Amino acid sequence: MKNKKLLFVFCAAFFAAASFAVAEQSEVTMAFGVSMEEPNTHYYHVVFQCDGIKEESIDFKMPAWTPGYYRIMDFAENISEFKAEDGDGKELSWEKTAKNIWQVKGGKAESITISYNVYAFGRSVADSFFNESKAYISGAAVFMYVAGRLKNPVTVTVKAHKNFKKISTGLEPVEGKENTFAAPNFDVLYDCPIFVDNQEIISFEVQGIPHRVAIYEPNEPDRGKLVSVLTRMIESAVSVVGEVPYKHYTFIMMGDGLGGLEHRNSMAVFSNVPDLEDPNDYKGWLSFIAHEFFHLYNVKRIRPIALGPFDYDKENYTNMLWFAEGGTVYYEYIILNRAGFMGRSEVLDKFRGCIRGYENSPGNRLQSVAESSYEAFTQPFFGGRDTVSYYDKGAALCMLLDLKIRGETKNQNSLDNVMRTLYRKYYKELKRGFTDDEFRRVCEETAGTPLSEFFEYVTTVKEIDYPKYLSCAGLQIELSRELPEVYLGARTREMDGSAVILRVEWDSPASKAGLNEGDEIIALDGRRVNSQEKIDEIIKSRKAGEKVRVLLCRDDMISEVEAILDNKIERSFDIKPMANPNRLQSEILKSWLRE
Repeated sequence: MKNKKLLFVFCAAFFAAASFAVAEQSEVTMAFGVSMEEPNTHYYHVVFQCDGIKEESIDFKMPAWTPGYYRIMDFAENISEFKAEDGDGKELSWEKTAKNIWQVKGGKAESITISYNVYAFGRSVADSFFNESKAYISGAAVFMYVAGRLKNPVTVTVKAHKNFKKISTGLEPVEGKENTFAAPNFDVLYDCPIFVDNQEIISFEVQGIPHRVAIYEPNEPDRGKLVSVLTRMIESAVSVVGEVPYKHYTFIMMGDGLGGLEHRNSMAVFSNVPDLEDPNDYKGWLSFIAHEFFHLYNVKRIRPIALGPFDYDKENYTNMLWFAEGGTVYYEYIILNRAGFMGRSEVLDKFRGCIRGYENSPGNRLQSVAESSYEAFTQPFFGGRDTVSYYDKGAALCMLLDLKIRGETKNQNSLDNVMRTLYRKYYKELKRGFTDDEFRRVCEETAGTPLSEFFEYVTTVKEIDYPKYLSCAGLQIELSRELPEVYLGARTREMDGSAVILRVEWDSPASKAGLNEGDEIIALDGRRVNSQEKIDEIIKSRKAGEKVRVLLCRDDMISEVEAILDNKIERSFDIKPMANPNRLQSEILKSWLRE
């Protein structure tokens, strides 16, 4: 990079002032400077000064992942041009001792300063990004830490690119120091992304607490309507627990990209603000925003014990993402219903979609939702062919748990009571997360009865008795219905004049006959086929129970199998009110979901 020496001199100059700004005094002071001079290279330049450690050797470590994003990211691969100096500017020797560890021979120096460059051109919300239009700093992807000193206070001074005018972050600004921010420890530093560009910032208050929306390329949103919509959502979410746990909150909206990530007093989402004139146009967006917002309770404060404090070197396993993530999906719909954005039938249709999502997947018969939670780091985010989605099934299970509690307590308690107890006891009083057993104990105490069957649904692949739980609120569910058409269950696409199987439906005639993805269907009952249309034309003329000979090519070998056609069974899971609910059922439904 060009001008590296000038950048180093700049960063060193402000460290002395920045280090005095840490709210909590410590014998060891730490301060970062991050600059962004050449957007075309996509490199941040980082300088990290540590005073008072005085050790022979110091391990500087790069996190392997960032909380909330259950993937090993290997941020260390983006680091280059690492250097180390003592307080007199003398170069210090160092060596890599692991893929994410730079060991510096400090010789018990009073002050050590390291510098390095970070390539920032990722496209997910867990990565950092820097180009001519914006700079997004994901803390774990940019800032190293000293081994064993994650609890140390730290400051960050941002030297923005000359074309960028505004900075948004959940970090606390240091009074009297321009573009300097403080964190009481590295967990907070990594939990507060920094967004730098020419964003529009819309400020408002909810319950007297400042909120800010930082919007990249706002496209002239209706600012008053945006504030109104967000205020209603926030007030609805806060009412679940009953306490606002932050001093200020920042919505970082960065335009097009991949996903969103929750934080204790901010969110970073790749999103544009939609047209706010018609609720039908923005409900999906607001549901996404409500999900990330409610995580400030569920995950950031109400959390399984594995989710903080973190080990940044490796995976942090938990069986409870079904509640941490799936429960947040559940509450995003509850929050929007209570705020008046979604009606009862809309919410029930959302839950129907969740149930259909996993019940119609073969993974639901192979993997429990607790196993899915534990294996999150190595499986698809939303479930795959052999896995179950802890988002979808977790949301449905939380719905059933809520209804079970309401039914057992005659509508005196609900899942809200569980959330408040977990928040009060484990977050506020014990200042830690909860174990699986502690979570179950709180649920059973709130319900006033053992919940053995429910937790079997969490830890096994046992078939769920939906009618029993939904009846608590006077609801009924249509589990399945037979469709009139006969089907094979293999979907193909035309490739070079051939019908190649893209997908085989679970438990279909094609599946039972042994057809696989990638097979080429050559003929049915001796009739040549080369498209899905020709396959459908032959199948629709047949009846359930008839056999069809399938000539196929697999791995350049021709073979023939026999499939027995059948009527398609649609697992619909439509949820509707009962015709004649009793008084308690009606009261539960009314208090649970507004019309």
